[in-house]
Amino acid sequence: MAILWSKNIAGTSYEVRTAGRTRRLYTDGVFHSQYHPERLFAGGVWDLLMMPALFYDLGHIRRILLLGVGGGAVIHLLRHYVQPETIDAIDLNPVHLDIAGRFFSVTPLMANLVQADGVDWLQNYNGPHYDMIIDDMFGEEGGKPIRVADLDYSWLSTLRKHLSPEGFIVLNTMDSRTLKHAACFTHAQLAKSFKSAYQLDLPIYNNAVGAVFRQPVQARDLRRRLSQHPALSRLDFRLRRLK
Repeated sequence: MAILWSKNIAGTSYEVRTAGRTRRLYTDGVFHSQYHPERLFAGGVWDLLMMPALFYDLGHIRRILLLGVGGGAVIHLLRHYVQPETIDAIDLNPVHLDIAGRFFSVTPLMANLVQADGVDWLQNYNGPHYDMIIDDMFGEEGGKPIRVADLDYSWLSTLRKHLSPEGFIVLNTMDSRTLKHAACFTHAQLAKSFKSAYQLDLPIYNNAVGAVFRQPVQARDLRRRLSQHPALSRLDFRLRRLK
């Protein structure tokens, strides 16, 4: 891939690479986002961040909170396949937000882009509940991605606090072990708040994406909706129910 844009800012290296109309964002060597305007599904982890929304009919999910924007690829997916009324997208890194607009075609009409610490922002948030909250907050260390917030009782209960009665949380983790040790599975009181849970992953990535729902949902409904979208149904992902 050719380098479309690169810059070192305050000791952090940023690159936007391109191959044809495909664009990728790398921060300190960590691959954050990929976007193609005519092929929104790219076989990446961000595809899985949107997919749990398809457990529900179109129109059910009205308000979405995205914690961690990167290049904003998931915003395009949410706008196209979910069509919510509102997407609030929070990212600590102002360079990522600038890149999302300049190179990944994310506009103010698509999402409310906010430069802030996602943990602090949500802990101080006092607005309407969200139907879907995506925690995709990652930093970089030694060329590898690291989660920003531990999935402990304090953080998971904060996420739950801001969910609507039928809302759900999507968690991006680096592996299945990290996901299984999240407080929504290990803390008895918190676990009772959720009626269904699933793990989604891709064969070529170690990431495990978890989705925990306040109301029961069925895998057959997700499969049925996927079959209505040929581009989605071709994605080679794995889905399994978690206790």
